[in-house]
Formats: sequence, structure tokens, C-alpha cells
Amino acid sequence: MKLRCFIALLLSLLLFGCSVNSNEPPSSSPPPPPTAEGKLEELICYCFKAGKADAHLIYNSKFAVLIDCGEKGFGKDILAYMSAHNIQKLDMLIITHFDKDHVGGAAKIINSVPIDWVFQSNSPKQSDEYDNYLKALKEKGLAATVLKSRQSFRLDNAEISILPPMQEVYADDPSNNSSLITSVRYGSRSMLFTGDIEEARIAEYLARESGNYDFLKVPYHGHYQNGLAKLFKSVSPMIAVITSSDSEPENARVLKLLADEGSVVYLTRTAPVIVKCDGETIAAFYDT
Repeated sequence: MKLRCFIALLLSLLLFGCSVNSNEPPSSSPPPPPTAEGKLEELICYCFKAGKADAHLIYNSKFAVLIDCGEKGFGKDILAYMSAHNIQKLDMLIITHFDKDHVGGAAKIINSVPIDWVFQSNSPKQSDEYDNYLKALKEKGLAATVLKSRQSFRLDNAEISILPPMQEVYADDPSNNSSLITSVRYGSRSMLFTGDIEEARIAEYLARESGNYDFLKVPYHGHYQNGLAKLFKSVSPMIAVITSSDSEPENARVLKLLADEGSVVYLTRTAPVIVKCDGETIAAFYDT
């Protein structure tokens, strides 16, 4: 009798498959290949004009990922853009680190739209914005994930990889150096978002990673740091975006280093930047 029950159960699993918990992370299997002509549905990355702050929304009709949320009060600007483009939920919210200019608008976002997964830095930094973020997570029944090693996930045809810091605490600038680094590969094109990583984390990245990216979100609002020349040479971006402000502009030495690599630089202090990618081509322009 037990044997017959076991066989029946096995047949049932083979025929109908196993149920999957809706709270499991996105698939980590490789994305399917592009179409014969190499083009996929257009993927958009919108780099908000948020002052000296980060907010980047990556989306197509199948998914949406938000990397950072600007300062307190900026959440409403992100939500207005999402509403205007019929983006009703987030598959991922990635908080690179807990400085106010990255986590400030997070509570508003969490309280306003459904979110499947939240990924965060491993280095808390006390502030009202951080407390509001934690409160919003609790009220929505969300648990943020702190990664201990590189993880890759598939969303539609995009492969999203998140690279956490390799140290629990950094001697210099522990908040910035704890920034999550996010890689997005879409067809044959790629984008790299580096939060506010500084010298120690740049060296760590270069020791473990290699390869070019078509797009780079320049670290730490364009402040000059040792290691940037090696980073830019390694990544060799065609498009570089710097999140700076008129009161805290990007460093001229950083612009020179990027020019030496042949990168076209866009500044969010000028206007929001739109990046469009079809898996075969990638282009950026100002949203003016």
C-alpha cells in the first residue's frame, strides 16, 4: 500500500510539476538568447535628476528594478514617473547603501507600490531615513535580503547580478564601500551600477571581476579617487553617467579619465538621462 502511494505521488510530480513559493527569488538560470536579428524588447534605464543623489529605474513591459531612491521626499518623483509609464510594481528594489541620498525616498516607494524583492547593503547607518525605511518594510511585511556572495537572477531576458561587499566592515568610508554593485546584461549589451564605492571597494572589484560594460554609473557622484583610472580602463564604458549637482559638481579629473577611455559622459545635474537598449544596440540621451 505504501509503495503504491509513493508511486502515485511520484507520477503526480512528474506530470504536474512541483509548486513554487511565490516568495522565491527570480530564476538564476541564464536568460534565453536574443531573437535571430539580435534585438529584444526595448529596455530602458531612467537615471533621475535627483541632485547629488542616486535613483535609477530599469524596466521594460515585463519587469522593473529600482536602484536607490534619492533623498527624502524624492520618492514622489519616482512614483510620478512610474505612474506616467504604467509601472505598477517593482520586481526588485536595490538599496546600494544607507547614506541619505540613496535610501531617503525608499519608505515612500515601499509604502506605495508592491515589491517582490528588496536587496540591501550589509552596513546600517543610523538616520531618520534609515529608520523610516525599516518601518516601511515592517509595515508591508517585507524582509530585505543581505547577500554574502555574488548572485545572478533572470528577469525576462535580462540577467541581473548583485555583487555585495566582501568585508563586514571597511576601515575607510564603511558606508560607501559597502555599496552593492549591480550588473545588468541584456542580449549582447551590459550596464554596471557602482553605488558610491571608493578606493578599497574599487580594488576589491578589480581583483575579482573583469570585462567591459557599455554603460557605467560612475561611482560616488564623480568624486576623484585612486583606482578610478584602472576601473575605467577595465570597464571601458561607451556611456558614463555621473549623478552630481550644481552645488557638488563632478571632478574635472574624472571627466578627463573618462574622455581618455572614449566614454561619452552624461550628467544628471544637466537633466535626467535615458538609456535605451534592444539587446543589440544601446544609446543614451538627455530627457529635456
